[in-house]
Amino acid sequence: MKKPKIKISLSLAVIVMLAWVAGCATMSDVLIAKDEGKGTTQVYPVSADQAWEIAITVFRWEGADAIEQHRSEGYMLTSSHADGITPTAGAFMGAWIESIEQGTTKVTVVTKRRVATNIATTLTETTFHKRFAQAVERIKKGERLPSKPPE
Repeated sequence: MKKPKIKISLSLAVIVMLAWVAGCATMSDVLIAKDEGKGTTQVYPVSADQAWEIAITVFRWEGADAIEQHRSEGYMLTSSHADGITPTAGAFMGAWIESIEQGTTKVTVVTKRRVATNIATTLTETTFHKRFAQAVERIKKGERLPSKPPE
């Protein structure tokens, strides 16, 4: 009589595992989302070089892993893992930097939760742009960007 219960439990475990794996993102999903026109874009009054450095700084402020820089193509990719503070498995993230004219740059960011069912994530597109704007304010005042995020 115990065999049917074991089969049912095993079947449920397999279904749950398949659903979890199907909901997992990859770095490729960030690139695909950008190609599909997804992401959040803002225009900032900084040069492309300044925007590039600010984007790297924002990712570091938010606990990103190594940042893969594709400068000639105008984008960077990174990821984050569980931080032990938020109930998340982390995220995959990308930022695209495009000079519009002298001193004005368009910045697009795409973030994807590693596990789509996670309620929280280590970095959202909104938070990225909030931090980016804070960094722009500091740059415009002639200040250096701190190694830790502003409060």
